Amino acid sequence: MAAGSAIQIPSRLPLLLTHEGVLLPGSTMRTSVDSPRNMQLVRSRLLKGTSLRSTIIGVVPNTSDPTSDCDDLPSLHRIGTAALAVQVVGSNWPKPHYTLLVTGLCRFQILQLLKEKPYPVAEVEQLDRLEQFTNQHKSEEELGELSEQFYKYAVQLVEMLDMSVPAVAKLRRLLDNLPREALPDILTSIIRTSNQEKLQVVTIRPNRRINHIPSVTEDEEEEEDHDDVVMLEKRIRTSSMSEQALKVCLKEIKRLKKMPQSMPEYALTRNYLELMVELPWNKSTKDRLEIRAARILLDNDHYAMEKLKKRVLEYLAVRQLKNNLKGPILCFVGPPGVGKTSVGRSIAKTLGREFHRIALGGVCDQSDIRGHRRTYVGSMPGRIINGLKTVGVNNPVFLLDEVDKLGKSLQGDPAAALLEVLDPEQNHGFTDHYLNVAFDLSQVLFIATANTTATIPPALLDRMEIIQVPGYTQEEKIEIAHRHLIPKQLEQHGLTPQQIQIPQVTTLDIITRYTREAGVRSLDRKLGAICRAVAVKVAEGQHKETKPDRAEVDEEDCKEHVTEDAKTESISDTADLALPPEMPILIDFHALKDILGPPMYEMEVSERLSQPGVAIGLAWTPLGGEIMFVEASRMDGEGQLTLTGQLGDVMKESAHLAISWLRSNAKRYQLTNTSGSFDLLDNTDIHLHFPAGAVTKDGPSAGVTIVTCLASLFSGRLVCSDVAMTGEITLRGLVLPVGGIKDKVLAAHRAGLKRIIIPRRNEKDLEEIAVNVRQDLTFVMASCLDEVLNAAFDGGFAVKPRVERLNSKL
Repeated sequence: MAAGSAIQIPSRLPLLLTHEGVLLPGSTMRTSVDSPRNMQLVRSRLLKGTSLRSTIIGVVPNTSDPTSDCDDLPSLHRIGTAALAVQVVGSNWPKPHYTLLVTGLCRFQILQLLKEKPYPVAEVEQLDRLEQFTNQHKSEEELGELSEQFYKYAVQLVEMLDMSVPAVAKLRRLLDNLPREALPDILTSIIRTSNQEKLQVVTIRPNRRINHIPSVTEDEEEEEDHDDVVMLEKRIRTSSMSEQALKVCLKEIKRLKKMPQSMPEYALTRNYLELMVELPWNKSTKDRLEIRAARILLDNDHYAMEKLKKRVLEYLAVRQLKNNLKGPILCFVGPPGVGKTSVGRSIAKTLGREFHRIALGGVCDQSDIRGHRRTYVGSMPGRIINGLKTVGVNNPVFLLDEVDKLGKSLQGDPAAALLEVLDPEQNHGFTDHYLNVAFDLSQVLFIATANTTATIPPALLDRMEIIQVPGYTQEEKIEIAHRHLIPKQLEQHGLTPQQIQIPQVTTLDIITRYTREAGVRSLDRKLGAICRAVAVKVAEGQHKETKPDRAEVDEEDCKEHVTEDAKTESISDTADLALPPEMPILIDFHALKDILGPPMYEMEVSERLSQPGVAIGLAWTPLGGEIMFVEASRMDGEGQLTLTGQLGDVMKESAHLAISWLRSNAKRYQLTNTSGSFDLLDNTDIHLHFPAGAVTKDGPSAGVTIVTCLASLFSGRLVCSDVAMTGEITLRGLVLPVGGIKDKVLAAHRAGLKRIIIPRRNEKDLEEIAVNVRQDLTFVMASCLDEVLNAAFDGGFAVKPRVERLNSKL
């Protein structure tokens, strides 16, 4: 500006009318030009001008409606700012317009408007003498201490900003180099003020201008009381967050105030503080601890599940006696479709707590649990903290669904990240990486669900209380279908019990012939298919109800040929034929076959055991218990044992144990190969097969089944067709206990088997089985393989007496 002492603006200036802002001397403004007058000014003066004076224009605020398209020249403000057009940019989208970058030089006053079209030109008088800026001594004499006080005020105001920002540091240096007279204009253009305030600064005299700016800035500090950041600080101070969290938030809000909004870190810090305010640090719901009401609600929502409901009621009772009970970590383990997730929702309903489900299936990044550190772009808190923000209380019921299906990757092990979350002794100070402060999770009731505990890490499993949720019996499925599933499907398909009836015998047919599962999901889908088919019939029947009207119209057309009585009788007969039957549609086995097709599962047990070398075992899978056939055959060879059916290492070892025990006891049981030798592998190959070869099989519980199958093969006797068995064996012929007894027994019951051989040490597990199922079955407790073979064959399995040792003693 010092070099501008020689600049005198022309006495005639083209006027650029602006409505987007007010240009002040010494400041720069970018403005859009799209009105006809302004665009004509740009084309005629700025684009075609060749000298410096031709690029000087007068910028005058437009005080009228900027959207008005009238030809009359709008009212002009009498004071404007002479400006130098630094840059002109044109564009045709969304409509033709120019964008100007102009720098303010000095004020002027309009003396006379010379012309209005094609753009306004006025005779002006320059108000700010630019040559005064070079005479610092003269200006100081005129303004005295007022300008120096204003300079100190401006420096104080700028130093309130963050000096680490380059733009702020540059502004601080400019204050020392700029003439004192230019400071009011520059400071007004920097601070956030209204256009009306800037118009006053444009108009008033220099000494009044210096006095006016501090009042403008002081008003702006008063407006900051309504600013979002100030409101955020108030929310932080009035929140009930912990002392550590409050200290961190106040430090961050202090940094936020000094930070320009254009910095990327501004938005990150702002989001962090808003999350901290929204978290329920001390907000909770009050438990409804009525044990009788809870028992009734659980019984109404879920049939059976007695062990699970008993444990929930125990928790509620202890909670009623001791209010500061830490939230236990319950883990429901069972096959799909048995109601693990819905039980968690019912527990939340019973307690009167908020419920939130977190799906963990396929999660392989520990940041999903612990959150990202805020140094990363796109960082966010983990699912635990996000869930607390969603429910808005610090004591919800969190359902960690499919905890056995957590993955592991280069981003860490999420199962390990859950160790702190699911430890009642540690989770009172859970630290999310995003928050970086401790949050109390001790009041949260965590419920985990899993299909199996085999894939859950031992350290994580140790922190949870395992509650087994086995599959349902046929009787339980029938009750569930008629209490819950059928009414739900009728409501979803717009049907009523007066339109469809599904007897219990039909439901039993669906359970035994069309589904083979531990839960009830497939049963629910089959019932849905039946309701859809009936909905079609009902809709067709309603369409037929309109036929009597058509019949009546036909009769009216020919009423001259019939008597009135005959017409009425004809209409009545037609209506009876057109209306659908009033009785409900009954779903019997024939209707079931038409809707669902031929049965998917038929009882094939007796057919499979019609020749020697076949036995039935019981297996446990994450989907529930299943029956498993074991087949064996022998042929001439070199004593090789072939195993097929995608067997795991443990099951292969069981097969080798079984053949070794039979070889060592072949003489006792009079077992020989095709050549009559007691060495069962002498010139003989054995092939052992487990059908359903596409399914991987492993586990120790097939040992007794393999022994029985091979004993049938070498003895030529048939295994009883109604017998299934399970148990682990040793090389000495002992039968060891196995797991999953209840699921295995239910699978045998579904298949129509009558006798089950289990290890004697598993006898205690039969108490968990329903009484009606135990009454339908006969259980044989075996502690050695001799007892297994005697129970598996009709009339027992003959054993040669042990007399060799007795003779040697004699």
